[in-house]
Amino acid sequence: MGGAKVRFTVLGPVAMEHDGRPLEGASPRHRAVLAYLLLHAGTVIGMERLIGAIWGIDAPGTARSQVHAAVTALRRVLRAAPDGDGVLVTRGAGYLVKLEPGSLDLDRFTAHVAEARTIAPTDPAAAVEALRAGLALWRGLPLADVNGDFVADARHRLEERRLSAVEQLAEVELGRGRHEPLIDELAAHVSQHPLRERLTGHLMLALYRSGRQADALTEARTLRAALAEAQGLDPGRAFTDLEARILRDDPALLLVPREEPAPAAADPAPPRLSHLPSAVPDFTGRRDELAHLERIGAPGGVVAIDGMAGSGKTSFAVHAARRMAGRFPDGQLWVDLDAHTAGREPVEPGAALEVLLRQLGVPSGRVPQDTAGRSALWRAELSGRRILAVLDNAASAAQVRPLLPDGPGSLVLITGRRRLMDLDAAQALSLDPLVPQDAEALFTGIVGERAAAEPLAVLDVLQLCGFLPLAVRIAAARLHHRPKWTIGQLAARLRDQRRRLSELTAGDRSVAAAFALSYQQLSAAQQRMFRLAGLHPGRDFDATSAAALADLPVEDADVLLEDLLDAHMLMQHEADRYTFHDLLRAHARSSAAECEPAAEREAAVARLLLHQLHTTDVAVNLVFPGMRHLLPAVRPSTAGPSPLTGTGDALAWLDAERANLLALDGAPHAHVGPLAALLSPYLFDYGHHADALALDGRARVLAREAGDGPSEARSTLGVAWVRLRRGDYATTRLHAERALELYRASGDRHGQARSLNLLGVLCWREGDFDPSADWFGRALELYRASGDGVGETHALGNLALALSGRGELDAADEHLRLALDRYGAMGDGDGLEAAIVLRQLAVVRLRRGLAAEAEEVHAEALERFRRLGNRREEADALNAFGEAALAAGDPARAARAHEAVLELARAHDFDGAVEVERARRGLASALG
Repeated sequence: MGGAKVRFTVLGPVAMEHDGRPLEGASPRHRAVLAYLLLHAGTVIGMERLIGAIWGIDAPGTARSQVHAAVTALRRVLRAAPDGDGVLVTRGAGYLVKLEPGSLDLDRFTAHVAEARTIAPTDPAAAVEALRAGLALWRGLPLADVNGDFVADARHRLEERRLSAVEQLAEVELGRGRHEPLIDELAAHVSQHPLRERLTGHLMLALYRSGRQADALTEARTLRAALAEAQGLDPGRAFTDLEARILRDDPALLLVPREEPAPAAADPAPPRLSHLPSAVPDFTGRRDELAHLERIGAPGGVVAIDGMAGSGKTSFAVHAARRMAGRFPDGQLWVDLDAHTAGREPVEPGAALEVLLRQLGVPSGRVPQDTAGRSALWRAELSGRRILAVLDNAASAAQVRPLLPDGPGSLVLITGRRRLMDLDAAQALSLDPLVPQDAEALFTGIVGERAAAEPLAVLDVLQLCGFLPLAVRIAAARLHHRPKWTIGQLAARLRDQRRRLSELTAGDRSVAAAFALSYQQLSAAQQRMFRLAGLHPGRDFDATSAAALADLPVEDADVLLEDLLDAHMLMQHEADRYTFHDLLRAHARSSAAECEPAAEREAAVARLLLHQLHTTDVAVNLVFPGMRHLLPAVRPSTAGPSPLTGTGDALAWLDAERANLLALDGAPHAHVGPLAALLSPYLFDYGHHADALALDGRARVLAREAGDGPSEARSTLGVAWVRLRRGDYATTRLHAERALELYRASGDRHGQARSLNLLGVLCWREGDFDPSADWFGRALELYRASGDGVGETHALGNLALALSGRGELDAADEHLRLALDRYGAMGDGDGLEAAIVLRQLAVVRLRRGLAAEAEEVHAEALERFRRLGNRREEADALNAFGEAALAAGDPARAARAHEAVLELARAHDFDGAVEVERARRGLASALG
């Protein structure tokens, strides 16, 4: 067809036009039939399917004749255009709409969005133009003025695609630093779609970058409230992470990526010779790595590109070589060294040299027989030439060393899974998994339009693939060849860890096979360490944990872990801690299940659990020396003595291992109960209250199942303390009374004292000081009767709180000074408990009118909390002092104290907002 063509619209009213003039005469029912056929253009739609789409299960008896009438009417309208007669045709038992390219507004929109996704990394301004051109095609509600059973779902899918394009536009504009002009546009979209987290997140970031932090947080609260009311849900992790970073004023959010010009065009002169393999047609991403390679890949150099199996090293090297071809006009060479090819031995250097020399055009008769002669000839042939050579799949430095030139004009790119640390001449470039945006572009480029309909499922698939290029390609290829699958169904299949690796197989490509080749090239000791490390339930681990798993000295374990790191079988995000790529962890666990007897796997995990308990015991006793008498006894670890020597070491270890210690994965009561008891003071005093609730809750259930009353009592009391910290007083009382009941049943007077002490704190918090003093007094008696000097001293300090509440300030001051003296006599005068007593003494002194003394004591308490790294107690001290200052008639001092708490909250990500809300109320009272 030539000249003007019939155009169709579905991104608004369903309509037809020719040469700018509307083609009229179709009723709403006729246009509904047209809309369904347009949405499936190029596909034959049978009569029954068409009837189902229009009427659903309530189709009238005249449905078939109505469809015939609609098709006849549509053809009559189309015949008004010179080229409209062949658009709607009959094929067998159905109908087919044949569209010219660009004749449907939805297709033009899709093309604009796809173009923008492709060019955004190199030309963001052009990507914005493409997206805005696509969005300009929308003229209101899609599929407007038509009715049919299919319309609601189709309209929803189209709206999702539009919003995805809006979000893509926002991402590109934010990346260009155009946040202020974007605010009004995004606000309008958010007002229409208040439950869309990604859209709201873009608006929040635009506001924050425009200096409107408070407005950004208001948007976050609005979305939270809307989600809770509409769906009873909280926002996802990406949204909450952004909200937290805005709350703490993270300066990294203000960093806008600098627009970079597109790379200069390659030298148009064709190279003399090129033996590079075909480039991957849909190569995606790696913008930063390519830029880095072009900076370090100077003539006369060597660049070793390493990465784990499936990271796309060969594709990257070939793509880079083609980009850089203009710098090396004498040719590009390539040889596969077969280090990771199934069924083949790595190519000998002499054989590789013969391939390279023949590619240079050296006749076979001139190629020496020995490796040294070939290496010398190779270097001589390169002299004076500018050649780029790719040595793919290298096994070792020894394999490639004879292949390196010694002249100034050529560049060698080496790829391999192992870091070539002993290749002195080489610059190193490691390929990590793709960044999420590049992985999404790769997946979408293979899957096509289906990706736009399920954006969240796409992200699920990419995360389950670990953003590994090979895994993403295989997953996308499987989906492409299974048109009946949804992306959500693919994600569900991949979510099953037992079958994930087997799902990531397509034809002769397999993630598991790629991993198996890397695994086979490890030594026996490295393979065993790889297998057993995969049994670790946490996200990362150190050499001592690996030593416990493998029953090895720490020094031996450290060497093996570094070997695995060099072979890209492990990853490292911070010094001395190791982790797996998610897919490699699955491979390690499947290898362990296949190669390690069940008894050895169980023994390895048991050794790890004992190591966790032992090191936790050492760490907690270093941080809380005054609580040794409250903690369970733990036998030493087979991994040897703990390396922790001081409070700083202990806190750093607890912070690093906290998530691992909580990754129980079915650990027994014999492990969970003691671990909960050991971690309780750390989790509580350092603000990890959600973790404390989860761990004590798990320990409580297991203790009840095991009939272990004392352990159930301890974990119940632990839950009660956290509930108190969170302001849930009713639940606190229930748990405290239950713990008291359990301790009485077991005859544990010390546990009873702790329960009574908590009930005293609860009454004090509620302002009920008489029963509070009674509870504390009874706890004091039981502590004395059980010979617990630390508990007795603690109860003295708490009794002072109740006395202060009753106005008996002199008696409260005396009790607090006595408690401080006792802590000093016990050698814990610089510990946390003594610092808490100082905090309380500062408040009492201020209430007694001794402002100067109160300020001095308060400053000392704050200094101790900061030295101990306990931000929670520091916040409590500031709030309490502020409230006391206001009560003493000093609102300025009160305001300063509460403002300091809010500064702490911004600087440190508190778990919960009790301290923040208390500070806000106090500040409002001080300023009011």
